[in-house]
Amino acid sequence: MSNPIVAIIGRPNVGKSQLFNRMIGKQMSIVQDEPGITRDRIYSECEWTGKKFLLVDTGGIDRTEEDPIKIMAQEQVQKALEEAALILFVVDARDGIMGEDKEVAQRLRKLGKPLLLVANKIDDPAKMYMSAEFIALGLGEPFCISALHGTGVADLLDKILEIIEIKKETVPPRHPRIVLAGRRNVGKSSMLNALSKEERSIVHDTGGTTRDCVESLVTLQGRDIMVTDTSGLRRRVKMDEKVEYYSALRTLQAIRDCDCAILVLNADEGIVEQDFKVAHQIQEAQKASIIVVNKWDLIEEANNPSEAKKKKKEWLDIIKTDLYFLNYSPVIFTSAKNSKGLNPLVSEIEKVMAEYNKKIETPVINKIFQDAQNLRPAPSYKGQQLNIFYVCQTGSAPPKFTVKVNSTKLIHFSYKRYLENCVRKSFGFIGSPIILNFRNNKGN
Repeated sequence: MSNPIVAIIGRPNVGKSQLFNRMIGKQMSIVQDEPGITRDRIYSECEWTGKKFLLVDTGGIDRTEEDPIKIMAQEQVQKALEEAALILFVVDARDGIMGEDKEVAQRLRKLGKPLLLVANKIDDPAKMYMSAEFIALGLGEPFCISALHGTGVADLLDKILEIIEIKKETVPPRHPRIVLAGRRNVGKSSMLNALSKEERSIVHDTGGTTRDCVESLVTLQGRDIMVTDTSGLRRRVKMDEKVEYYSALRTLQAIRDCDCAILVLNADEGIVEQDFKVAHQIQEAQKASIIVVNKWDLIEEANNPSEAKKKKKEWLDIIKTDLYFLNYSPVIFTSAKNSKGLNPLVSEIEKVMAEYNKKIETPVINKIFQDAQNLRPAPSYKGQQLNIFYVCQTGSAPPKFTVKVNSTKLIHFSYKRYLENCVRKSFGFIGSPIILNFRNNKGN
C-alpha cells in the first residue's frame, strides 16, 4: 500500500464507521446503533482536494472482552495502529469522557504516533462546548464534527492533509478485483489470509464472523490483485437484522464490481441452497468465475487416498450436474487452513482473467460461425431459415459478440447454446461467460 494510512479508532459505538463512510463518500462500512458491528479492518481510498490516502475503519477498542471473536477484533485494531501514519481517535461528545476513553488515550500516548482527537455527534454548532472536557485526555484540542450530518468533516480532512505526507503520483493502476463469495463458514476468510499471508480477516468456527467486505491488495505471481472477502449468505428467513441485510447487499455489490468471482464451497457439507444463490449471483453478474471446494483436508483425513480420489470425482460430477449454469468454471480443491491447493488456484486465476479479457479477430470468429452453421443448420420456423451474415467481437470482460442475422425471431435458445459451445470449443474462454447479442441485419 503506497499511500499513507489513516486509522479511525475509538471505543464501540462512537460513530467510527459513520465517519469512515462520510470521508470516503460512500456506504462501505455497516452502520448500526449496536456496538461491535465492525470486526475486521476495512480499507478504502479517500480523496480530498485531489490528494489520496488510505482510510481504515476498525472495531471498537474494548480491553474487557473475553469473547474469542472480539479478542481477534482487538488484534485487528492493533495491526491498524501499527501501520497507520496518522490516528483519528474518535470520542462521543454526548457521552463525555468515559473510562474506556481514558484507557485508549493512555495507550495512544505510549504509541507516540501523530494523532487527532475527534469529538463526534456534535450536531448543533452551539453545543461545541461539549467537547471541552476532552482536553483533559492530554491529546490536544478536539476537532468537533458530526459524522451524521457532515459538519466539520471538511476541516478535519484539511488537517489530515497538513499532517501526512502524500507523494505525487500518476494515475494509479486499476488492480484486477477478485471476490471470495459463498455461504457462511466455508473458509473464505482463511483463504484471504492464506493468499495475503497475513491475518486480514478474523477466522473463527462461528458462522458469520465477517460482516463487512474486507479488501486486501495481494501479489500473486508478481501481479497485484485486490482480493475481497465477503460476508456469508444466510437463508432469507434468518436475515431479519439490518446488519445481515446490509452485509448481503455489500456482498452482492462486491460481486458486481469484481472481475473474477471465486465460489467457495465446503467439501465436508456438499452443495446447499445458499451455494446455488451465490452461484446464480455470479452468473447474473456475468463475471469470470472459479469454483473452489475448500476444506479438502477434512476429506483426506477421513479417507484413504483411493477413497479421497473417488470422492473428488463425485464432487466433480455433482458440480457438473447441480451447477451446470457455471459449467465453464474450472474446479480447484483446496485447504485454505493448511495453504494446500493455493498454487493451482493462483495459476487458475491468471488463466481465467486472461480468458475473460481475450479478443478474437473478426475473420476468425466469422469462419467459426460459418462452419457451425454449415455443420448444423438451425431448424426452420414457419418456412424461414436462420441465416448468419456477420459476427464480430464488440467487447471483453466478459467477451461479447454481435451476430447479424436475417431475423432474431428465428433464434432458438438451444441453437444459441450450440453456437456458444462452438465458440468455446474453438477458443476456450475457460471460466468466462460468453455473451451473444443477435441483431437483425439492416436492409434484410
